[in-house]
Amino acid sequence: MTNAAGAMLPTSETLADLREGEVLARIFPRLPGSAAQLLGPGDDAAVMRAPDGRYVVTTDMMIQGPDFRLAWSSPHDLGWKAAATNLSDVAAMGARPTALVVAIAAPPATPISVIEGIADGLRDCCEALAPGCGVVGGDLSASDALTLAVTAFGDLEGRDPVLRSGARPGDVVALAGRLGEAARGLDLLFRLAVDEDGVPDAALADILRAQHPEAVAAQLAPVPPIDRGPAASAAGATAMLDVSDGLALDAGRLARASGVGIDFARSALGENVERSLGGGEDHGLLVTFPPGTVLPDGFRALGVVTDAAGGVLVDGRPHDQVGWDPYRGWDGAVA
Repeated sequence: MTNAAGAMLPTSETLADLREGEVLARIFPRLPGSAAQLLGPGDDAAVMRAPDGRYVVTTDMMIQGPDFRLAWSSPHDLGWKAAATNLSDVAAMGARPTALVVAIAAPPATPISVIEGIADGLRDCCEALAPGCGVVGGDLSASDALTLAVTAFGDLEGRDPVLRSGARPGDVVALAGRLGEAARGLDLLFRLAVDEDGVPDAALADILRAQHPEAVAAQLAPVPPIDRGPAASAAGATAMLDVSDGLALDAGRLARASGVGIDFARSALGENVERSLGGGEDHGLLVTFPPGTVLPDGFRALGVVTDAAGGVLVDGRPHDQVGWDPYRGWDGAVA
């Protein structure tokens, strides 16, 4: 069993007590099926429909330490976030998510309730953000650190994929989703949910959740605007990407891919401009639209595309392309 913040509590049943088939039998009923599956879990591979003849595919990992702390994240949070981050990448191509394949590696002493909680989070996220998307397969293994690896698939439904490379000078830069809220939640966790030695503390995290529910949830269980990806594509989006590593860093990636510049209006970036630009994990959709486009519901204008190739600017002035780098941002701690 676990407490509300995910700290492992004593239990009589762990992964080491069960065979792999028994673990799968416990979690399969908790996982959602996919509306696009012809054959789901149980064979060596799933069989899926691909009505468009094309599909998008992406993958992402979450590893205990650099990506999450068990004192802060509940198992449900972990499953939800693992699904949400991959669903967002599918949406950023203008596709509708159809299926996930999930691999989990965990220490043998991990309570089976933790794996069940992860499965519940995967199910609830798919049902809430991408109805019809389900888990169609995966793998289990042992590891010193709890690790989730998710591969997601999506249907373009007859539309062309929206790439990072299509933005043109004069396009409107718009965003669906939040800016800086996940970074605010992470800052609160590192300041107020640690003990006197700086180690994450589950009890303090519980208190923080009650005091700042939206900020903490934005970090631990984000709600990306998945349905806005296909909507942006249908509205004529010229370029799009998921804002996972920070607005400035990801905008720079789009700018370089398109050979253009991105000029943000400071007034559109909220009260804490630097957090909006440098904070990661909001998983909003950064999109460029042709001039004069009526923005789809859920989008707001942030700036314009310029001809300053590769540059990110704020009110016309160059800004550092700051954001999250897994090889530089992790302090090495896993607790």
